[in-house]
Amino acid sequence: MSQATSIEDFEPYLQPAVCVDSDHPAVIEFAARVAGDGTGLDTDLKRAVAIYYAVRDDFRYDPYGVEMTEFGMKGSSVLERGDGFCITKGALMAAACRAIGIPARLGFADVKNHLASKRMRKVMQTDLFVYHGFVEVYLEGKWVKATPAFNLSLCEKFGTLPLEFDGRNDSIFHPFDAAGNKHMEYITDHGSFADVPLADIKASFEKHYPTMYSDEGQDGVRGDMAAEAVSDRFADRFADRSAT
Repeated sequence: MSQATSIEDFEPYLQPAVCVDSDHPAVIEFAARVAGDGTGLDTDLKRAVAIYYAVRDDFRYDPYGVEMTEFGMKGSSVLERGDGFCITKGALMAAACRAIGIPARLGFADVKNHLASKRMRKVMQTDLFVYHGFVEVYLEGKWVKATPAFNLSLCEKFGTLPLEFDGRNDSIFHPFDAAGNKHMEYITDHGSFADVPLADIKASFEKHYPTMYSDEGQDGVRGDMAAEAVSDRFADRFADRSAT
């Protein structure tokens, strides 16, 4: 840590929180297994990078069936379910970092052109993704952004470049996909948080996606993002052949 920053500034980003539940036994075990003393990783940077890739690729990205409760938004819920979406996977990465003494917090932004299937966009009825979540980790004297949401196999199915993380440079979504098409645009920065701002996120989701996250619609929308990605690419290739 830099001499200009007091230890008190980092306390909220080192302590357990409701959703960033770094004191959960499963989170503690996960962090120790991936980046603990027995792994041979000798710096916080190496440990944070190892946690990033474990969260990114060991847990499937699934934006369907989001449970808008404290339990559903906990990092430990990803370990229990085996999947998560940007907010919960971010909460898990932040919790795992805190569990081994690395300051970590959550960042949120509204974005457009987010990676999604055609069905997902139809159900959402918009291309605006509100409160997209990522992680900020304090490494080598600065905060660095990391986005462990989309697992490698899903990126391959969508034809999207996977996000890498080296611990020194921000890892946020590429503005272009693997084919050079415009992929993402950041619209609104909601700032950094020690924990998931659940009430604000729930209100925003219910406002923007009433068919997905209202009390009536929350339990009824299910899907398989990976299968939808394959179907979309097949349909696009077939349409291209038909046009020639």
